[in-house]
Amino acid sequence: MADPTTYRPAPGSIPVEPGVYRFSDAQGRVVYVGKAKSLRARLNSYFQDLSALHPRTFAMVTTAAKVEWTVVRTEVEALQLEYSWIKEFDPRFNVRYRDDKSYPYLAVTLNEEFPRAMVMRGAKRRGVRYFGPYAHAWAIRESLDQLLRVFPVRSCSKGVFNRSKQIGRPCLLGYIGKCSAPCVGRVGADEHRDIADDLVAFLDGKTTGYVRRLEKEMKAAAADLDFERAARLRDDIAALDRAMEANAVVLGDGTDADVVALADDALEVAVQVFYVRGGRVRGQRGWVADKAEDAPAGELVERFLLQLYGDVGGESVPREILVPALPDDAGEAAALTELLAELRGGRVDIRVPQRGDKRALLQTVAANAKQSLNLHKTKRASDLTTRSRALQEVQEALELDEPPLRIECYDISNLAGTEVVASMVVFEDGLPRKSEYRKFTVRGDQGGTDDVASIREVLTRRFRRLREAPQADQDEAGAGPELRPGIDPETGRPRKFAYAPGLVVVDGGQPQVNAARQAMDEAGVSDIPVVGLAKRLEEVWPPDSDHPIILPRTSEGLYLLQRVRDEAHRFAITFHRQRRSTSMVDSLLDGVPGLGPARRKALMKEFGSLKRLRTATMEQIAEVPGFGPATAQAVVEALAQRPAAPAVNTATGEILDP
Repeated sequence: MADPTTYRPAPGSIPVEPGVYRFSDAQGRVVYVGKAKSLRARLNSYFQDLSALHPRTFAMVTTAAKVEWTVVRTEVEALQLEYSWIKEFDPRFNVRYRDDKSYPYLAVTLNEEFPRAMVMRGAKRRGVRYFGPYAHAWAIRESLDQLLRVFPVRSCSKGVFNRSKQIGRPCLLGYIGKCSAPCVGRVGADEHRDIADDLVAFLDGKTTGYVRRLEKEMKAAAADLDFERAARLRDDIAALDRAMEANAVVLGDGTDADVVALADDALEVAVQVFYVRGGRVRGQRGWVADKAEDAPAGELVERFLLQLYGDVGGESVPREILVPALPDDAGEAAALTELLAELRGGRVDIRVPQRGDKRALLQTVAANAKQSLNLHKTKRASDLTTRSRALQEVQEALELDEPPLRIECYDISNLAGTEVVASMVVFEDGLPRKSEYRKFTVRGDQGGTDDVASIREVLTRRFRRLREAPQADQDEAGAGPELRPGIDPETGRPRKFAYAPGLVVVDGGQPQVNAARQAMDEAGVSDIPVVGLAKRLEEVWPPDSDHPIILPRTSEGLYLLQRVRDEAHRFAITFHRQRRSTSMVDSLLDGVPGLGPARRKALMKEFGSLKRLRTATMEQIAEVPGFGPATAQAVVEALAQRPAAPAVNTATGEILDP
């Protein structure tokens, strides 16, 4: 591990101008590239106290052995140089977006004498127009088959084209009217290029004008009694309609835009893009990348846009780009806009939609990004080899006697000390075992409702049940020969809390893990290891230790512990929201005549939340089983007398806007 002080530039030697810098290791390989408005301020931040650095930044500066920089005149030049260096050196600590699959495109080879329409994958080529991407190649072929009726552009390979040219006879598509047959001279190069240009214009979203032109020609042919031509034009219009029906209209104003959204966690980020042309979604594409540093959403968006449009060229940059966040620095956002405008050769508008159809579409793309990230994690976690390696890494890092095949994780959730609950999730062999999940309502038995006291109480209750399980098995030993330890003889199912974990994880740092260790020792299970996972820096805290265990960022063991911790947090938050919703209903409807626990439960079952109950009419409430008009009216009046409390984010305590 390198010492950053050995290669820190001399004081005053770093310029204050904007520029791009790169860190290199002892072998001369570039490990990180970045840009800065002021090189001196940015680089000095890397050489502060190592303990104050983010773990990923810590890993980068201790891997590097040298730092160099290049001064530029403007932030746009810095952006261009940063992208060029990232593309050239592929630094390991920069965010690297990779496709979550190889998407097919509909490509038109405008760089050839006789342009060709075809399905294409892989790297982009200059002079080729790409449309898509599509989820499946067959979807392209179906659309292209419809379009070739109207735009009979060449779609054959070079070999087929040359052979038809030699024998003087077109292929089957030429005979059935789905190719203009330039191979045998039916059309010249200029006329065939006009057909290809019309196809490109149609795929670009300029559909309305072309369809109207065909409709006029059809009516004119019918008026001239040329019914055969009119029927052919009618079929062409129907083919274009079928090709357009494959894409739903999402923006009624015919907008051309790329809609970008992302979902991330501590280690990875998933990005989804919807390509909207003429108000219709023409394609979708997704990426998943390792996060080499803790970058904000605006910075991730900036780097992604540079990679997306830098690889494919200016012709793919749309007039409008909708994103979830912009760079925090207004100068960086302006530089990014200027750079993309230069690539496009025209104005580019990058913005965050706040309302309306565009906002709704961005939320849809964000949901797709979240699902993509979850799917990626599920695939990764379901791999047997990966799970085995993760358990082995946890065993080695914590110096356990054997891999922790059963891991239990505990998390506390509350809102300002009220409705304190806890969750217990169980992972066996690296996979969640949801039938073993448990919920706890914290009673304050340990003299408080803070996280430390709550952890102590929950662990005490859990391991007291574990200690009682063997005694129950011993008392029922005469129940029959088929009785097994931990099995309830009446139901044949495992007893609750009957199995001891190989590792206990608590969400938190040193105070929480020490409280857990104390509770487990008092319960007589001092042989079960316990650690805490602190979310801010992803540190693994053993009990009674002043120094955490730092697992590598790419460690499968760390990924497993994070997944266990995040699942416990999700389960606790869900239970807390249920409890809070129920308690709010009870308090709001307290004193309503004839409204007992059963009817309150029926209300929540019917409406699901207090918010929906408030918007319900007296007639809707009266339809709930067990209610009549009088009771329903009393409920409406009780809710009207008590205004709604502000919404609160139960994860952060933040009061949300109504």
